[in-house]
Amino acid sequence: MKKEIQEIIKKLLQNNIKIENPVIKKLQSIAEKNKFDIYIIGGFVRDSLLGIESNDIDIMVMGDAIAFAELAAKEFKTSLKAVYKNFLTALLLIPKSNSDVININEVSEYDLIEKNNILKIEFASARKESYSETSRNPSVSSATLEEDLSRRDFTVNTLAVKLTGNKGDSYSVIDQFNGLSDLENKLIRTPLDPERTFSDDPLRIMRGIRLASKLGFKIEEKTFEGMNNIASRLISDKVVSRERITNEFLQILMSPKPSLGLDLLYKAGVMKQIFPEFTNLAGVEQRKDYHHKDVFYHTLQVVDNISTKTNKLWLRYAALLHDIGKPPTKRFVEGTGWTFHGHEDYGARMLKKIFKDQKLPFTVLPYVEKLVRMHLRPIPLAKEAVTDSAIRRLAAEAGEELEDLLTLCRADITTKNYDKQSKYMKNYEIVEKKIVDVQEKDQLRNFQSPVKGEEIMEYFNIPPSRQVGIIKKKIEEAILDGLIPNEYEAAKNFMIELQKDK
Repeated sequence: MKKEIQEIIKKLLQNNIKIENPVIKKLQSIAEKNKFDIYIIGGFVRDSLLGIESNDIDIMVMGDAIAFAELAAKEFKTSLKAVYKNFLTALLLIPKSNSDVININEVSEYDLIEKNNILKIEFASARKESYSETSRNPSVSSATLEEDLSRRDFTVNTLAVKLTGNKGDSYSVIDQFNGLSDLENKLIRTPLDPERTFSDDPLRIMRGIRLASKLGFKIEEKTFEGMNNIASRLISDKVVSRERITNEFLQILMSPKPSLGLDLLYKAGVMKQIFPEFTNLAGVEQRKDYHHKDVFYHTLQVVDNISTKTNKLWLRYAALLHDIGKPPTKRFVEGTGWTFHGHEDYGARMLKKIFKDQKLPFTVLPYVEKLVRMHLRPIPLAKEAVTDSAIRRLAAEAGEELEDLLTLCRADITTKNYDKQSKYMKNYEIVEKKIVDVQEKDQLRNFQSPVKGEEIMEYFNIPPSRQVGIIKKKIEEAILDGLIPNEYEAAKNFMIELQKDK
């Protein structure tokens, strides 16, 4: 690791970068063939210098970026995902490898956050921007390279490389705002006055925190102060769309150690603006024999824990919200301390409003609701006296989400006491094995009665009614109680016995 850092610093001091990426080489060839001057700007340059693989490529075009983007799309045998004529920009999505196939019309913004097989290429004409106080959409006009770089959000994103006219794989890095120095010092800093930078576009506050979270960098003192001072504009002035805020938030959640960014959002005063329900977790005490911190910092630890195990966006989101119902269910019981009875159900009921406020896709709401509602269920099953019936019921209810539920429950063990952690983990492994074995043995994934409602109506000669549901329920209960196996013939015979008992 020490050798890698030395190599990175050496590259910074040499003020050059080696680029062998075939997509960028192809863009360079297209530009030279069609007499465009193009530069690669910001994130890709920054990440390459740090030895980080990047799926985002920002291309600055001296001239008509949309015309160049259309040429590029044709060469890559696809079409542009989006064109923004007012802002002189266009977006191209292509597979990361030749073996991947993507339908750009089906790629969502959440796919770009979660998936690692899509290259996102943004083309923009070199431009100047001016902002009004009532909108984050700037007035745009053509500009020089220097003017374009000066409008960038952070110094580490002002780094540029001219692609055209270069021979070989080694390129000189253009650095007008000491971005290389800030990379070396692991610092996030605005190139111009922070408050002006964030006033022009308050969303830059979240982008700066996302960068700090992704890279493990610190935010320079004056820059962080500017974030604090402008944070209220993210919501109150309505100059930033809720969708853009949520997109940045989810990208922070997908960083290697999300707690870095989530804590910065809290300390910068941003979290209370964009996610007050989550801010309410701060200062909510827990029983000290199980959790080592208040609910806010316990939750950050859970999110970090689960992030070492999964890159599933919505599983990480469920981990973030698993205790969201604790503040409203907090009660003090003498001799016990603070309790949060029913917080899992209460929290699940809170999610619909949260999804609506944050403009999240309702298609994933049932998945997150299930994990939040069930996150306490597995651990009590570690008791030796637990029945097979209880195990079957949990496995059946969890269904396809069983594996994700178990991953969440494991991440929820955050005690720093080694003996207690060892005990909880040992118990949990017992539970996990029991549940997985039962689900596989009894075929309880997506469980429901093997005998369908139509057959029940025909056999009993009854119309669609509540009685049909009662019979189906009795069959399902018999399977979960272990009275009959989860098989069609056994279920049908049980139904026939029900008729005899009438």
